[in-house]
Amino acid sequence: MGREILRMENISKSFPGVKALDDVSLKAYEGEVMALLGENGAGKSTLMKILSGVYTKDSGRILLNGEEINVLNPRDAAEKGIAIIHQKLNLIPNLTVYENIFLGREKVNSYKVLKKDCMIDESKKLLERLRVDIDPTLRVNEISIAKQQMVEIARALSLNASVIVMDEPTDTLTDKEVDSLFDVIRELKTENKAIVYISHRLKEVFEVCDRATVLRDGKLIDERMISDLDEDEIIKLMVGRTLDEQFPYLMTQVSENVLEVINLTNKYVKNISFSLKKGEVLGISGLVGAGRSELGKTIFGLYPIDEGEIFLEGKKVEFKSPKEAIENGIMYVSEDRKSEGLVLSMDVKSNITLSSLDKFKRAIGLDKKKEERVTQEYREKIKIKTPSLTQKVKNLSGGNQQKVAIAKSLLTEPKVLILDEPTRGIDVGAKREIYDLLNAIKKEGHCVIMISSEMPEILGMSDRIIVMHEGVIKGELTREEATSEKIMNYIIKGEEN
Repeated sequence: MGREILRMENISKSFPGVKALDDVSLKAYEGEVMALLGENGAGKSTLMKILSGVYTKDSGRILLNGEEINVLNPRDAAEKGIAIIHQKLNLIPNLTVYENIFLGREKVNSYKVLKKDCMIDESKKLLERLRVDIDPTLRVNEISIAKQQMVEIARALSLNASVIVMDEPTDTLTDKEVDSLFDVIRELKTENKAIVYISHRLKEVFEVCDRATVLRDGKLIDERMISDLDEDEIIKLMVGRTLDEQFPYLMTQVSENVLEVINLTNKYVKNISFSLKKGEVLGISGLVGAGRSELGKTIFGLYPIDEGEIFLEGKKVEFKSPKEAIENGIMYVSEDRKSEGLVLSMDVKSNITLSSLDKFKRAIGLDKKKEERVTQEYREKIKIKTPSLTQKVKNLSGGNQQKVAIAKSLLTEPKVLILDEPTRGIDVGAKREIYDLLNAIKKEGHCVIMISSEMPEILGMSDRIIVMHEGVIKGELTREEATSEKIMNYIIKGEEN
């Protein structure tokens, strides 16, 4: 065990109606990676926002290298040697990559003139260390979300901090980028940095972490060495119960076709044909860039169709907008719930009813009592954990935000529900609740298109699976036929073993 660098001791924090942290302690050591684990809403991000000066603690103390400190704001945290890579990107889109990396710490000469070339060169070195090819002079809004995440990581590395917090750093990264990040983490350990690593992906925890601190409902549950834990034990610590079945697949009686897609073609997909039956979950698998989300958005009317036809309950339909798709019974839940699925500044009730306001219209205004009653029913039905329906959605955990997005979609009474990455960025306990909700949707006779990058999820919850690659369907498998090997063979070779 290395020297203790960071100690957060007896930290408590409350928000209106919620005690987010209750007497929580955490320690981080030089040359070690501490996994900070817990379900969404357990208090992980709140604890780190206190460390970074975004929030002020109600009680407790923070010690850095044995000395008690008060962190006034994020800039103060950086000056004290604490770097935070937040789950939500904090980049300024219209600035260049190098300007974002050195934002607030710009290099100037003795005449206070910006040393532009110096900052560009140092940015190149930081990005090369991360094994990514990004031009530092490009504006951030000109690069992909995954590359923006690497810029965020590069900015943290530029601080040369002694404590580095990584909050879900791999959420948007490809496998190759994840491998590069892990190599950098191992290098940082040899430099005696203390790293706090927050992730819902337990495979990553076992690969890169040395120690685990587990929170549940805002309380410290345990601190253990990773070598003394297995996945089942971590899940039990996180959720307070064992998950006997990670994927609670429910077989239902599928019947007539609800949706039929014939030779659908546009700039994103080519000659796509498939059908979807009532009470069925159709999984769509494929690598990043396969065209899965684009297919869902095309069916939903976000992207125009160049060729092909869509039939809904035997009737040909042509949607010029998502509004027309919703009116006809097709709903899409985006993979990017924060930007495309929800209005974070609005409350839970307003988000749920946003796509269904016609249901609450009166001669003058809206029927507020009906709106309150219906949203309360959905809150209970979907088990949305919130102090009240007037809570702003931005204050909910990721899992509960996803439930609000799904509730909004179900209120439109869709015949076809398209779920794009339904469990991305949420923990194992919340995933199970989403899967239970998926089963309830099936039982009610709805049909679901589930787009997912997670192979176990596709195999565990689908009745049938379509495999896509570069905008084309490579193959189709029944639940009984499907294996990860067959899916990967379709992706790579275009054929089954």
